[in-house]
Amino acid sequence: GGGASGGGGAECPDSEFGCVEVGADDPITLGTLLVITGPNSSLGLDSQYGAQIAVDMRGDVLGHEIELVNEDEGCVAEGGQTGAQSLVSDPQIVAVIGTSCSSAGVPAAEITSEKGVLMVSPSNTAPDLTDPATHQPFYARTAHNDLVQGAAMAQFAAEEAKAKSAATIHDGSPYADGLQTVFSEKFESEYGGTITTQEAIGVGDKDFKPVLTSIAAKKPDYLYYPVFIPEGAGITQQARQTAGLADTDLAGSDGMLSPDFVEAAGKDNTTGMFLSGPDLEFKGSFYQKEFLPAYKKKFGDPASVFHAHAFDATNMVLDAIEEVAVETDDGGLLIPRTQLRDAFFDTSGYKGIVGTLTCDENGDCNPTTTIAVNEVTPAGAFKPAFTVTLDLEEAK
Repeated sequence: GGGASGGGGAECPDSEFGCVEVGADDPITLGTLLVITGPNSSLGLDSQYGAQIAVDMRGDVLGHEIELVNEDEGCVAEGGQTGAQSLVSDPQIVAVIGTSCSSAGVPAAEITSEKGVLMVSPSNTAPDLTDPATHQPFYARTAHNDLVQGAAMAQFAAEEAKAKSAATIHDGSPYADGLQTVFSEKFESEYGGTITTQEAIGVGDKDFKPVLTSIAAKKPDYLYYPVFIPEGAGITQQARQTAGLADTDLAGSDGMLSPDFVEAAGKDNTTGMFLSGPDLEFKGSFYQKEFLPAYKKKFGDPASVFHAHAFDATNMVLDAIEEVAVETDDGGLLIPRTQLRDAFFDTSGYKGIVGTLTCDENGDCNPTTTIAVNEVTPAGAFKPAFTVTLDLEEAK
């Protein structure tokens, strides 16, 4: 792979990163780099399944079958690094659907961009990943940017939950810290609220009593901790036992928006909590009538919320491949890496499940997003309590 010319006399048009050479009888290979083991696997498997349904429904691209090579990023930076290195070392990997977690996305985006491998995330939401100062050139996402989700949660806390004061906890990850920062800024600047404390914990921590006791001393109306399942469950259990937090609303975001979180924390503890994430009441009938039945038949009920974003990301990548691939005389393909990236970034007005997707030069492809804040019912279900549609440009 990657040579200057391929079979059948065709020339590779990419002088910088070369072409993926697909033999006449070979499949087009995409990688996935998602969290598919451990306590947060519901998040990544759900996206992997969404990508697989896209591949199943597509059948082929230019007469070639499509194959997925699935790697695990474990929702940690090290996993993003090793998984990305493994994928880019295979010259047949045309593009990568990943990562799940922004902490894994930061190193993975650097590694893939250095090799000219397009990587599109269905669920990274940290603002830094598409900030012009830190954006990696071959990285894009179909997930919303948390400038939007943080603003939505601030609006909900102030206007619906009637909170005048709030505290936050983050786990040091780009996702959690980015989200609580946006929430805190908007809660104060737009709604005149008071942020009483912004606390930090570590991934893997189990004892949250000291942090919760310090927060409880100021009796905030609202406690927002947009972390992941293990720490989110521990904080929830221990908050319910902390004097001074009895009247405080507990809230998290899409890193915890899974039945696995309710199970880990216990229904008694999660009842009445608020969890934000992408609104899944998608417009049009395709999601309900075609996508979900195909997904459920193969994988059961979705256990997280980014399957549609992964489906759209995969189809957008396959469309871009179809657009730039050079067919060789012997039935093979040359897929130029730079041109593939350019075609993907040129995506405009794409009608996906999650809405109309148009990519900007920094890799944000989801310009208008509806965020839902869900209340957790006593049965452990997620019931939308509030939705708001926000424009990324306005949220900046």
